[in-house]
Amino acid sequence: MAVPRHSHTRSKTGKHRMHLYIKPASLGVCEKCKKPVRPHTVCKNCGYYKGQEIINVLGKLSRKEKKEREKQIKEAETK
Repeated sequence: MAVPRHSHTRSKTGKHRMHLYIKPASLGVCEKCKKPVRPHTVCKNCGYYKGQEIINVLGKLSRKEKKEREKQIKEAETK
């Protein structure tokens, strides 16, 4: 019977075991833009969380990008 040369540390054993129990992340839906979002996080697409704007996503975009993003958000709201 084979005997391991060195014993594994607790962290090494734990890292191996962790991958046995990993489950896919649960996703919710953003109320504003209807994109999938992790729970309790700000939407990266529109910057809203619980109906309030937290991040001004359009502030750092150029004019052309801003127009496209506004169009996408409007389309999502009408759906």
